[in-house]
Amino acid sequence: MSQRRSNEPIERVYAIGDVHGRFDLFQQLIAIVEQDHARRPPASTQIILLGDIVDRGPDSAHMVRGCMKLAALSNRFMVLKGNHEEMMVEALTGNMEAFAAWLRFGGTQTLLSWGMSEAELDGPLSMETLHRAAEAVGSEAITWLSKLPLHHQHGDYLFVHAGIRPGVPLRRQKASDLLWIKDDFLDSDASHGLTVVHGHSIAEGGPVVRANRIGIDTGAYRSERLTALGIEGSSHWILSTGADAQGSSEDAERYPLQTGLGGTSAGQDGI
Repeated sequence: MSQRRSNEPIERVYAIGDVHGRFDLFQQLIAIVEQDHARRPPASTQIILLGDIVDRGPDSAHMVRGCMKLAALSNRFMVLKGNHEEMMVEALTGNMEAFAAWLRFGGTQTLLSWGMSEAELDGPLSMETLHRAAEAVGSEAITWLSKLPLHHQHGDYLFVHAGIRPGVPLRRQKASDLLWIKDDFLDSDASHGLTVVHGHSIAEGGPVVRANRIGIDTGAYRSERLTALGIEGSSHWILSTGADAQGSSEDAERYPLQTGLGGTSAGQDGI
């Protein structure tokens, strides 16, 4: 498979909230994004997933394998690290305490998607179980997850999984805050100098748009609503699966996304 790399400046970004193993909803949302992109003037475009592509939902293996493929195909497709990717990597690299905790927070569903059985995961946990789990997922996927970036900046927007510590420069932010922070970030009205686009904190009623942040985790794994934020210049807009989904499939081929996802390839190329 040939790689597509582009040095053109990014003009349009679509950020996607926490998928949590819901490949079905991700596939639906990518089609909606493609339709939205087709209705707009041509633009150099990037797709950014805000982390937590694994756990809780039934198809984490498909999500990871597909995202690995798309990220290798194009630098216009990016996955950020979420706290669930961090937990998964820590668990599968030999930390027995982390392994037990990860299984309780959705890791069981992830390992089932990689072909492990409920019987293997229901019994007393052991290092042997952990090693079987790591073998099932494979070193390539574990390494890829471990190396995912923690944040990405585009123009006046900062994309990150959970948020940032208010008042702390980006270069001094702790990884634990970028992956896990909640109330100290969510409740702050402070200007961050950038609009922070984040997931992690579920808002099933719809995205949270405030002066200093936009939260787009709409609890897809249980709400059936997976949300994307489109950004171009000073404009932004919301797309989502569900009753308020927008788009017309007949226009999807007019301006194919420059990400390796153009047209219907997202459905045909493994994700």
